[in-house]
Amino acid sequence: MPMQHPVAQGRASRICGIGSYRPARVVDNEHVAQRIGVPPEWIEKRSGIRTRRYAGPGETVAAMGIAAAAKALAMAGVEPGQIGSIVVASTTHLTQMPALAPEIAHALGADRASAFDISAACAGFCHALAIGSDMVRAGTADYVTVIASERVTDIFDASDKSTAFLFADGAGAVVIGPSETPGIGPVVWGADGSRLDVIAMTSFWTPELRTDPESPWPRLGMTGWRVYRWATEELVPVARRALEVAGVQPADLQAFIPHQANVLITEALAHGLELPDSVAISDDIAQTGNTSAASIPLAIDSMLTSGQADRGGLALLMGFGSGLVYAAQVVELP
Repeated sequence: MPMQHPVAQGRASRICGIGSYRPARVVDNEHVAQRIGVPPEWIEKRSGIRTRRYAGPGETVAAMGIAAAAKALAMAGVEPGQIGSIVVASTTHLTQMPALAPEIAHALGADRASAFDISAACAGFCHALAIGSDMVRAGTADYVTVIASERVTDIFDASDKSTAFLFADGAGAVVIGPSETPGIGPVVWGADGSRLDVIAMTSFWTPELRTDPESPWPRLGMTGWRVYRWATEELVPVARRALEVAGVQPADLQAFIPHQANVLITEALAHGLELPDSVAISDDIAQTGNTSAASIPLAIDSMLTSGQADRGGLALLMGFGSGLVYAAQVVELP
């Protein structure tokens, strides 16, 4: 069943190409378990993760984003000169300015495109997708490239038992273009700023970092049980609203592709939504780990490549993360 939401100005949007980049280095649970002092089985039981990818010296957030975007453009059949805007979602581009997007745009040869970054943590891809979709629907751009690229291993504490087994690196990208029928549903999004401390950096970028060797270097910190409780209690209504505004029922979906945070969260969300057995549920976290904003496009590409989902089918996407921010929309798979 196609989506039924109204199309502004007679023009809709769709995802017309997707690409991904997975770092070469595969890290198994045995390696991480030795580092944090737990059994390997504990990691898989708590997260569903068996392996993850760590980026090497040449696999920068820019290089990974460029590679993923080039694949998405090739699939879409879109030339760099046709891109009207490039939107990059990342919280691990550690240069305050310039943003990551202009660097990627230049490398791709899209020098006339607008280019900017957004910071919405693990929900960044869904936020950027909504922005890109609205630009295409409004006629601001004919094609928008959305990229999510993360090197979480640059900011996590490798010895932290609560986070070190979860996070990994990678990049995913999509090209959004015009369509006669809706291919990207309206976004349902929001934030709960009352829980800023649940997922946050452990300290701040201050001048003391440059002069005081005792100043703690900022690292990613997370209270996992609070994230789980919030996600499982608060996000099911958000997902239901995303289905409603898209005009589809759970049985119309071919796939459910949430942020790959933890398999326990994914299972709880799917159960709360009462998804039928016909809906494939992404489990890319098992091989890829939690790659923050990059996890959803990586999971989409994996499901299409493996045959878990078919091109043209409907998928419910849902991102959530530090802030606590969230965003969900139904899309037609490219």
